[in-house]
Amino acid sequence: MAMIQVNGKPEEVKEGLSLLQLLQQKGFDPALVSVEHNGRIVDREEWDATKLHGDDEVEILFFMGGGSVRGRSSGA
Repeated sequence: MAMIQVNGKPEEVKEGLSLLQLLQQKGFDPALVSVEHNGRIVDREEWDATKLHGDDEVEILFFMGGGSVRGRSSGA
């Protein structure tokens, strides 16, 4: 087992678990997130090959949709 940080919180995972497996275990849709591993944004194509080890830091970044500004007044 390995102790890593996921979004700033300690989490114990199986040593050598891939980023893709971590996302699947946590129930995240890979199409809706980006992943930073030890300070580097990892391309989706690398998620399965990127293995986790003790003291790694993972940030799972969620895509957020914005609202429309149509119909708002500028107040001017």
